[in-house]
Amino acid sequence: MARKRNLLLLGGTGEGLRLARELEHHPKIHCISSLAGRTENPERPPGTVRIGGFGGVAGLSEYLVTEKIDLVLDATHPFAAQMARHAFEACQALGIPRAKLVRPPWVPSPGDRWTMMPSVTAAAIFLRFHPAQRIFLTLGRQEIAPFVPLGREDKPHGNGRWFLTRMIDPPADGVVLPPGDLILGRGPFRPEDERALMQQHRIDLLVTKNAGGAAAKIAAAAELHIPVLMIERPPLPPGETLDSVGAALAWANLSAV
Repeated sequence: MARKRNLLLLGGTGEGLRLARELEHHPKIHCISSLAGRTENPERPPGTVRIGGFGGVAGLSEYLVTEKIDLVLDATHPFAAQMARHAFEACQALGIPRAKLVRPPWVPSPGDRWTMMPSVTAAAIFLRFHPAQRIFLTLGRQEIAPFVPLGREDKPHGNGRWFLTRMIDPPADGVVLPPGDLILGRGPFRPEDERALMQQHRIDLLVTKNAGGAAAKIAAAAELHIPVLMIERPPLPPGETLDSVGAALAWANLSAV
């Protein structure tokens, strides 16, 4: 009996978890899910799981060879640019088939008040000149530092900016947050709950990354006519891209033949 093909699934999204479940009992594929470990207590995929980084392209390449990986399916977050690049470079050097699952980005609808930003840093700089006073930050805990000084800058009418900062896990000890309130939560969220949250805190600007997927906060901001600083995705490395779990499963099935 031929051995199963070893597939390394680089996770970090809900799509990655769904893929691991679909591949758990695949007759031709043994799926190994890899999680970066940045989120505390993530939902664990079924089957074989490894947690932690690889140590750059060299470390990933060594892992691929040692574990006899035949296929790599990258289902990391659209903003995990470094991991995507490392996976491309390692697989290209070793001749291992690789594909990137990329959920479709959000696109503005008529009436949406979006300002596109090339990066988190650019959004923080732009905000220095924006009149918003009460800002809803929905970024990762590693990305809030550029906004901290903005709360100390007095506006012309006297008060510094106030931030509602939401993240999945609490920040590490000693991390300084923008002035305001911190809330913890893991999506998906409901549009009506996002709308109530924004109304309760009198939010007048949303700062978020174009992650795609569930769009409750985008729908709520549109309904309340709240402007959005939308941070654009980093460019993808070359290679095959897939836009759905179904397409990723079809790619895995074909590559495993």
